[in-house]
Amino acid sequence: MSMNPQRRQWLALGAGLAATGWASAQPANRTRSDPRAPAPRRIGLALGGGSARGFAHIGVLQALDEAKVPVDVVAGTSAGALVGAFYAAGISPWKMQEIALKVRDIDVADFASGNKRGMLGGMALRRLVNSLLGDVPIEKMPRRFAAVATDLASGDKVALQRGDTGAAVAASCAIPGVFIPAQLNGRELVDGGLTSPVPVGVARQLGAEAVIAVDVGGKPSAKPRSGLYEIILQSFEIMGRSLAEMEGQTANVLIRPRTDAFDSSDFNARKEMIEAGYLAGQSALPELRRKLGLG
Repeated sequence: MSMNPQRRQWLALGAGLAATGWASAQPANRTRSDPRAPAPRRIGLALGGGSARGFAHIGVLQALDEAKVPVDVVAGTSAGALVGAFYAAGISPWKMQEIALKVRDIDVADFASGNKRGMLGGMALRRLVNSLLGDVPIEKMPRRFAAVATDLASGDKVALQRGDTGAAVAASCAIPGVFIPAQLNGRELVDGGLTSPVPVGVARQLGAEAVIAVDVGGKPSAKPRSGLYEIILQSFEIMGRSLAEMEGQTANVLIRPRTDAFDSSDFNARKEMIEAGYLAGQSALPELRRKLGLG
C-alpha cells in the first residue's frame, strides 16, 4: 500500500522520538481563548477488544494524534486495554507501533505456567506491560484510564482504575480457556469482552462527556480453524459481536477499521492492521470535527 508524504513525515518523526525516548503525550491544553465560546467537552476513548485485530487501535490513535484530537480519558477492553494503557501512560502511538512490531510471541505467551484452567498464565504479559511502562500505577497516568474485566463468580463488569497496570491489562485480556483467570483484589477476573466489548459506558464513568469508540472486531472468519486457540477466539468473537455493536452505537462517534480481511488470531499482519486503523481514523475526522466541535 502506498504511503502519502504526510504519513511518511509522521513516521520519520515517530522514529526520531523513539531514538530519544518515549514521547509523553499529556492531555491537550483545553483552555479557551474566547470566553464566549462554549466550554470544551471532556473527550474519552473506548477501545474495544479483538485479539490480534487490536493492532488497528494503534493506527486510529496515530490519525487522532495527527489531527490533535484532545483525549482526556481512556477505557479499554482486552486488546483495547493493552493499547489504551500505553496511550494513557503517555506513550505516543508511533512508539507503540515500534514496540508492536518488535514484541515476540514468547514475550507474552508463558505456556510453561499454563494448567487445566488455561493455556497461558498471564504473568508474562503483566511483566511486559509493567516493564515497558516503568511500573507506573494506573492512578499516576497522565490520562484517566480503566481496564475492563469480568468477575468470573458474579458475571459483573469490573473497571480497574487503580494499582498495578500490568495486572489490570492481563486481567482484561484473560480470554477464558486461553488465559488462566486472573487473581486480583480478591476476585477471579476474565476478559472484559464478556460484559463490555466496547466500553463506552466506562469511558463516561471516567468523566467523558463525549466518547469516541473504536470497534476493531469484524465478521467471523470463514477460514478453517486448525487448533483450540483459533476455535476459542472465533467462538468468543461470535458471542460478543451483537453486544459490541450495541455498545458502539451509544458513542458520539464510532470508528470501525476494516478488519474483516484479518483473522483475530493472525499476529503476523500487524503492519496491515495498523494501516487499516490509520485509514479508518483519517476517514472519521470530518465527523469528529462536526460532532465534537473540534477545530
